[in-house]
Amino acid sequence: MERYIISQFIDDELSLDEKCEFIGKIHGDPAFREDALQLLAQERIIRGEVAAAVPRAASGQETRRLFSWGASLVRSAGLIAASIVLIAAFSTLVPVPPQGKHAAVYHRFVIFEPAASQVEITGTFTGWQKKPLARAGESGYWEVTLSLPEGEHRYVYLIEGTREYADPTVSARERDDFGGENSVLMVRA
Repeated sequence: MERYIISQFIDDELSLDEKCEFIGKIHGDPAFREDALQLLAQERIIRGEVAAAVPRAASGQETRRLFSWGASLVRSAGLIAASIVLIAAFSTLVPVPPQGKHAAVYHRFVIFEPAASQVEITGTFTGWQKKPLARAGESGYWEVTLSLPEGEHRYVYLIEGTREYADPTVSARERDDFGGENSVLMVRA
């Protein structure tokens, strides 16, 4: 639950009262503060990867005068490259055109578990079969993109093959028959 709150804080999804409560918890709980700082550091890395890919203009007065057209070209190419990276990153959210009777949507599942050596997902869209997530570099994030049929789905992450963990980015949840908690995701094409 704490990582869910931190995630909402990072994504600016908290109300003013919730933000006040978050700041109070940060000041009163050193472990929570460290967890929040680690997640913020990871977010900085994720957001910085795209910006770092944009080439810098050449430095020096003479170089700028002689090669201003080149620097503009490099900047334009960098912006185009950054745009392509962003389009590729967000393309997993684009619905797949309906094929036959039922439409499907690609959905990207992401979870932050830096200490884990194995992360899987299981749910109604996998027939409750385990599907592995892949590490997203060295960032501590794990991810998988799956084609989901239209409708309401229940799922849970499995950490190290046994520990169930509801998706901290999805607020809709329900108790399962075994005392656990599943995330509930509505998919519309």
